[in-house]
Amino acid sequence: MLSRLAAALVPVVGSLNVTTDDAARFAPGSIIAANHTSTADPAVVLAALHRLGVEPVVMAAAGLWRAPVLGRLLAREGHIPVHRGDRRAAEALDAAAEALSQGRLVLIYGEGGLPRRKDAAEAAPRAFRSGLARITRATGAPVVPLGQAGARRIISGSRPKQFAGLVTAPLRRPGVHVHVGAPVVLTGTHAARSAHAHRAVTAAWRTAAELLGEPVTLAA
Repeated sequence: MLSRLAAALVPVVGSLNVTTDDAARFAPGSIIAANHTSTADPAVVLAALHRLGVEPVVMAAAGLWRAPVLGRLLAREGHIPVHRGDRRAAEALDAAAEALSQGRLVLIYGEGGLPRRKDAAEAAPRAFRSGLARITRATGAPVVPLGQAGARRIISGSRPKQFAGLVTAPLRRPGVHVHVGAPVVLTGTHAARSAHAHRAVTAAWRTAAELLGEPVTLAA
């Protein structure tokens, strides 16, 4: 339901294009790692994956489960709440490992949060936190890198600017692009795994940004 809802709503607020590397594939029990730039990009990513026939389990901030309608959808479909800075944070990693063992695909944002920039420009993904590395070390799951660009054209900046962006998006219909790279297998220390995944997602993001015609800059 969540993926279908995203697939229906995203074309209303933007023009979505999806590309993949020739070697891109979603083997059962894979992790999909995406860059995170806007509160709009989870819907963009889910809509793109739905177009590719993929409906993942999503790891997301636990606060979303408090939203009346969205929270019920997230709980019903088995998505995974992440309690950041809480002793329950480890439970999310265990839940992700369980979903992967069942052959499901798990979507994770390696950066662990949104950038604090107020502009709508693109920038490379920030350094990844350790969660992705810890899950791959525990499960051996391959990582499918996904880069998205353009979501900040829909929503970015302060709350008033985000509201204005969302209201005007159906008229503006900004372009958004999602690119999926070839899977990678992470090895070594947590730091090495995080760095490898970060490079792969950054490469996918760079492709998406270039195909969208966005200038490619380093992360702030």
